[in-house]
Amino acid sequence: MNNLKLKLALLQIDIQIGEPEANYKKVEQMMLEALSADNKPDIIMLPEMWNTGYALEQISELADESGNRTKEKLSAFAREHQVIIVGGSIAEKREGGVFNTIHAFGRQGEELGQYDKIHLFRLMDEEKHLQPGRETGTLAIDGTPAGMMICYDIRFPELARKLALGGAKVLFLPAEWPNPRLHHWRTLLQARAIENQMYVIACNRCGQSGSTVFFGHSMIIDPWGEVIAESGEQEGILTAEIDLGLVDEVRTRIPIFEDRRPALYE
Repeated sequence: MNNLKLKLALLQIDIQIGEPEANYKKVEQMMLEALSADNKPDIIMLPEMWNTGYALEQISELADESGNRTKEKLSAFAREHQVIIVGGSIAEKREGGVFNTIHAFGRQGEELGQYDKIHLFRLMDEEKHLQPGRETGTLAIDGTPAGMMICYDIRFPELARKLALGGAKVLFLPAEWPNPRLHHWRTLLQARAIENQMYVIACNRCGQSGSTVFFGHSMIIDPWGEVIAESGEQEGILTAEIDLGLVDEVRTRIPIFEDRRPALYE
């Protein structure tokens, strides 16, 4: 897998708050647009809570029941077009409440992994309406270990490190990260890439919901912390190719995992 190269397409979407029908239609249109490019992507990625936006007061009524609609649509699309889909995250209603959940699918439509957001963001009242996840999120992309986190999770370096120690070479992070914290967004994403020597693939939304403005700036960052692709603030598709062999090269050049002294960190 050292020479495995993957073409990515990140869908930076202006999500319509509280309007699942419009959002499902938009996502399908943009996935088809991504596939029409000269270089067909290996992976399509979506932003956070794209089915409902942060319509938290109505989230119990709007959330996808057991994720069934989303899973059916994304799985069928992945199978039909032979593409991997890291399905951003959705509001998903299950026994116990509503969760902020990622579903990822392989080229045959098989589910590669699922992750419920662990850290709920109090500044947007998530903890009042959503349930926190209880497990880390992992998947394999063509045999390469990868991890999943959502938005606010990026502020918790312990989680990213745990995924890296588990073998993850890529971290997928869908988000609804708002103004004015662009500096935090860019700095935290690059820090997680540098300190864990892995790719960070971050797909943010754009547009405005109520008084909250989302600045986009989806990013693809390599294991050196270099930004290899970045969106602006408008809706669109961010593309780039990554070489997973670079992860092994960086980890060999600066062997931080071999030099850790975890007994002193307890």
